[in-house]
Amino acid sequence: MSENKLPSGIDRVVGQRVRWRRRELKLTQEKLGELLNLTFQQVQKYEKGVNRISAGRLFEIASVLGVPITYFYEGAEDFVDHENAQLAEDGDEIHAPVMNSEMLELISAFQKIEDMSLRKSLLNTVRAAASAFEFKQQD
Repeated sequence: MSENKLPSGIDRVVGQRVRWRRRELKLTQEKLGELLNLTFQQVQKYEKGVNRISAGRLFEIASVLGVPITYFYEGAEDFVDHENAQLAEDGDEIHAPVMNSEMLELISAFQKIEDMSLRKSLLNTVRAAASAFEFKQQD
């Protein structure tokens, strides 16, 4: 396989976003595969970023999952910037963060909060807690 056809960091981000949405809708890989006329193994490969998702297939996935195509690219800029910074520094490959069920629940619950001022307040609280934890670890 030529190097430009190998999955990239963006492919892993897109795959992870497919997984997030699938789990948010409480669909199994098998059920999503059925809806897309795919095997669950192919869905699994897409979600892990092992196989690239074509533009046409991504359009189908977006339709089945009820999201716009742009949903799959949200946050990708941050990943690319971080990946490029890391590669420039030491040449090590960066991987998309692994999301456990607790993190997925948090994201899902947060997305359901419609009051924007409450969302902003919660986000600031989480950021403050994370900063305090970071500060303690540096001591």
